[in-house]
Amino acid sequence: MSLFITGTDTGVGKTHTAVQVLRLLRAAGTSCAGMKPICCGDRRDAEHLLAAGSDGLTIDNVNPVWLKTPAAPIVGGIMEEVNIDIEQILAAFHALQNRVDHVVVEGVGGWLVPIRSDYFVSDLVVEMGLPVLVVAQNRLGCLNHTALTVRSVLQHKLRCVGVALNGVPVTSDIAAVTNADILKKILSVPLFGGLGENLMKLPTDWQLMIDSTRKV
Repeated sequence: MSLFITGTDTGVGKTHTAVQVLRLLRAAGTSCAGMKPICCGDRRDAEHLLAAGSDGLTIDNVNPVWLKTPAAPIVGGIMEEVNIDIEQILAAFHALQNRVDHVVVEGVGGWLVPIRSDYFVSDLVVEMGLPVLVVAQNRLGCLNHTALTVRSVLQHKLRCVGVALNGVPVTSDIAAVTNADILKKILSVPLFGGLGENLMKLPTDWQLMIDSTRKV
């Protein structure tokens, strides 16, 4: 089983979501690993994924490409004069698949972040052939960003397993209060509530979604 987690933007809770999925899979007895194909700036996201997954892996297993520039991969590649090796990333991904039952891959930034001038995060997911979970933050702008991302995932002929909506709405924020209901009306994919750190097991709808990513 493998799943790719993308976001409608940077800072919407991709790492939090991936870590909670890994934590709860591991608690249920499933061997699992997170993967952050490319880190830009520091490696904190990859370190969190490494800690949440099964034992015996290294940071380089989880994060094969580390660019020190805190910007999009294309910028890091140019600034550091690094040719981002897609084959290296794919080899690391397949190695993880051979070691654990479930790999949760977290993207860098949003769905169409450029890795090279002719290659985007979306192209990497196509090569991995993974179902996609879209993570969104419950705030103003969420409807547009989420609809655009889901539509693009589907246009790439990939399966979108749903949208995870992070954040508890403040009653005075009309956008946040209504986003979930509107997303259910305008999207053709399931909507999931965000995963809290106090959960002891995956909610039923999340478990069914994870089970649906099994290869048949």
